[in-house]
Amino acid sequence: MTRRIVLALLALTVVLVAAAAVPLGLSITQREHLAFRDKTQAAARVVAASAEEYLSDRAPADAMNADLADAQKAGDCVVVSDTNGRLIAATPCQAAQVPEARELVARTLAGREPEPPESEGRLLAAEPVGTFRQPDGVVVLARSATPLDTRIAVTWTWIGLVALAGIAASALVSVGIARWVNRPLATLDTAARKLGEGRLDERAAVNSGPPEVHRLAATFNAMAARTENLVHGHQAVIADVSHQLRTPLAAIRLRLDLLATAPPETAPELLASAQDELARLSRLVDGLLAVARAEQTVPKPVPVRVDEVVADRVAAWEPVAQERGVRITNHCRAGHPASLGSGHLEQVLDNLLANALDAVPENGTVTIDSTPGTETLRVRVVDDGPGMTPEARAVAFHRFGNPRARGSGLGLAIVHRLVTTNGGAVTLEETPGGGLTVVLDLPLGHERRAP
Repeated sequence: MTRRIVLALLALTVVLVAAAAVPLGLSITQREHLAFRDKTQAAARVVAASAEEYLSDRAPADAMNADLADAQKAGDCVVVSDTNGRLIAATPCQAAQVPEARELVARTLAGREPEPPESEGRLLAAEPVGTFRQPDGVVVLARSATPLDTRIAVTWTWIGLVALAGIAASALVSVGIARWVNRPLATLDTAARKLGEGRLDERAAVNSGPPEVHRLAATFNAMAARTENLVHGHQAVIADVSHQLRTPLAAIRLRLDLLATAPPETAPELLASAQDELARLSRLVDGLLAVARAEQTVPKPVPVRVDEVVADRVAAWEPVAQERGVRITNHCRAGHPASLGSGHLEQVLDNLLANALDAVPENGTVTIDSTPGTETLRVRVVDDGPGMTPEARAVAFHRFGNPRARGSGLGLAIVHRLVTTNGGAVTLEETPGGGLTVVLDLPLGHERRAP
């Protein structure tokens, strides 16, 4: 990944530098050529002005000779010709007498605008003495292009150095950016590999990099913590289930061993005891399956008439309550639906009523009432049984949390899971005067929910 980031940024930098440097260099080169040609023609015009005084005005040649001397000192070669092309004056060098110079003289004498050509590293400039239409002579000046070439070479060298410096700086910055991005990702990859190898306590400590990588690391750590909790929770569940199943299985095996050697008159009693243990084992397995189904439930809330469901479940449990001498009363108000998964409230009430009827002694009472709120509907199941200690209430919603439970110890775990999955809450309180009160805060249905 580092290599790809560096190569991509370098390629982008090279393209941008080339797009900026090449046009700049070409523009500077063209401007230098124009400036050099203009200066050459200006120098030729200076000599042409003094030559005009000599050829047209018949003035002394002192001014022309002085200009020729200055041109020689500047490194220029100058030739002054009359209207017939004869040489009038010249500097000692012969660079202005090449064939290109003679062509310039002929064009200038013919009254045509000459184009300054280059000849062997020199630029030639021709200026008429007098007017273009009737010139009295021609001045041809040849100037070496070496200084021009040197300036252009220096300019391109500086442009190249700046471009290389920019590319080098871009390479350094791209390497830093790539490492800045890649280092936390490598740390995260190492943590993920260790987590996959079974080290559930491994976490990704990312202290650098972009914010997106920080969020990814936080998400990974949350996922790792969730995975660790799930694995440890499943291990705890397996340990609890193994412990809970061991007791009835051992009791059944003991009864069967005794039944094999017991006299005939005790066989029915041993067989009945073994059947009781089988029934207990069956209830335990059914409870575990109910908890597993509750934990895997993804509810689709629908409006549920709580008063109707409570009345239905009270009627279903009334025969059991009468058999045990317990009275069930229903004080739920009508017209307040809750938003729950289909059938979940029935399961919750069945578990709570079963626990209450097991705990309440003869002549006891179990009361169900409801109180609507702005966002929730509070349903209470109140009994006057022996109640639970604060320590027992603190762990009552765990699987097998209450070791003194008469049943499987899974009823309240199922209730808690079903209620919280639907967005509600369940708490245990002490009933005034003795007993246990289960408080359900259920989300209201859509037609009663406050805006």
